[in-house]
Amino acid sequence: MRHSLKYFYTASSGIPDFPEFVSLGMLDGVQMVYYDSNIKKVIPKQDWMAENEGPEYWESETQKSIGSEQIFKVNIETAKNRFNQTGGVHIAQRMFGCEWDNETGEVKGYDQHGYDGEDFIVFDLKTETWIAPKPQAVITKLKWDDNKASIAQWKNYLTQVCPEWLKKYVNYGRSSLLRTDLPSVSLLQKTPSSPVSCHATGFYPDRAMMFWRKDGEDLHDGVEKGEILPNHDGTFQMSVELKSVSPEDWGKYECVFQLSGVKEDIIKRLDKAVIISNEKPTDTTPIIIAAVVVLALVIAIAAIGFFIYKKKNDKRPPYPASNQEVIEQTMPLSA
Repeated sequence: MRHSLKYFYTASSGIPDFPEFVSLGMLDGVQMVYYDSNIKKVIPKQDWMAENEGPEYWESETQKSIGSEQIFKVNIETAKNRFNQTGGVHIAQRMFGCEWDNETGEVKGYDQHGYDGEDFIVFDLKTETWIAPKPQAVITKLKWDDNKASIAQWKNYLTQVCPEWLKKYVNYGRSSLLRTDLPSVSLLQKTPSSPVSCHATGFYPDRAMMFWRKDGEDLHDGVEKGEILPNHDGTFQMSVELKSVSPEDWGKYECVFQLSGVKEDIIKRLDKAVIISNEKPTDTTPIIIAAVVVLALVIAIAAIGFFIYKKKNDKRPPYPASNQEVIEQTMPLSA
């Protein structure tokens, strides 16, 4: 089974009634910690985090996040200068973390920086170099590639430190994270002439597949698969859409849902009598709407800004370094 530990940071300017800085940590797609510039505190989002870490941990994380917040504010202004921008809405982003396969022992690490919704600079762990998709990031790439000590330390973080904490957190949340929840599966259609969507919600973990079959054969044409998306309660949802169906073929189609670790598939045969449409509202409609709203909020805060973890400390979780001098030496936009 593959596990993941990811951190997302967002620094923003020009967005009314939204925190200027947000950070969150996610384990296997489930949010476990959260901080923003309004509350000024790192808080647990899962009981198993609150129960296994004491006051010193939360105070330490809070202080590091406060320091990061200040640096992000400076960097977003520097980014605006790099891109010759003045006012308007702007967002600096960062996502970094690691994955670990508990069966094969394989470890993967990643670090992606962005600005205004586009890649700014990305770390290639295999070549141990930085990739600069934007001309404004070339100066950063050259500086970071030249800092071999920093690259070695960051590689150690991604391949050693991060996986160690990942395993620790997985152990904290074992009873919750290693569970299996089956979904409810529904057939949805806006109007009689619209595509038919097979929607599964409430499943866990997020290692799942869903597809349409016709006469027992998997369909590839005329089908649109959606991404696996998070629900507010830590479970997941996904959809697969059937573009068109001939009236004489309705009985030949079926939607198939497969969840990792579960032997039996969940199969929903295409039947007009069970389709939920705008013309036949049910209690599931508010649930789907709520899930979409929550997803929008998650996407709004899922991202992150510009500094790099510089040294390993076994008493800390895998957050980047909080020392301002260290961070500024490796920031993409502070040079």
